Amino acid sequence: MSQRARLELLRPLQITCGGRRVTVSAAAQRLLAFLALHREGVHRRDAAEQLWPDCTPCRAAANLRSALCQGRRLATTPAIDSVDHALALSPSLAVDFHEAGDAARRLVDGGDPPPDTDRLVNDLGQVLLPGWDDEWLHLERERWDQSRLYALEALAQRFQAEGRHLPALQASLTAAAIDPYRETPQRIAVEVHLAEGNLASAVRRYQDYRRLLQAELQVTPSPRLTRLVRDLTRTWTHPPEDPPEVPGVYRLSDPRA
Repeated sequence: MSQRARLELLRPLQITCGGRRVTVSAAAQRLLAFLALHREGVHRRDAAEQLWPDCTPCRAAANLRSALCQGRRLATTPAIDSVDHALALSPSLAVDFHEAGDAARRLVDGGDPPPDTDRLVNDLGQVLLPGWDDEWLHLERERWDQSRLYALEALAQRFQAEGRHLPALQASLTAAAIDPYRETPQRIAVEVHLAEGNLASAVRRYQDYRRLLQAELQVTPSPRLTRLVRDLTRTWTHPPEDPPEVPGVYRLSDPRA
């Protein structure tokens, strides 16, 4: 079994080495997570100020030295590189956030997805450092949310183009769960239902989205999405031999419905 240490940030923070959990102090955990989000490295002073913003500079520097001592090495794996006044996470430490982020960037740039797309979709659906509320994390979490949204949409569209309806739908619904108001994953989900011939499912997805926007934001879906559903439901409810109208009964395409 590989003895390479691994840091997981897309679930409750966990460190493992050779499949076994490694326990470090809370301060060391915060330092490792902070450095994982600053892959280019960071100055010691900046790390101390951001990790301990309520402390005096002297106290923050002391806290950093203590955390560095506790987290510099994980079992047999060096975890932190220190050169002059710069700190960086050691390349020998694997990080799930880096792996998912690199895959996300490749997808957005038009590259191929990794072989295990189920795992990737699952990773992209995870919150960065759930339960943490540190101020230095807010911007990084927002960046992660945008990156994973674009990656999931790119993956869903690729699956859709390949006729792989189930993974396309799963990727689009994962993106919709991250940002329920964002239209792109909702539209992809509608298009996948339509490609499968599940018109009723497509209409229900559209109607649920329309109600959400109206209730929360007092806006409506874009004309593009509305036309997509309206045109197809009009065709569906008006076949070549259309039955006679029944007073008081409206079709889905009828604006009174």
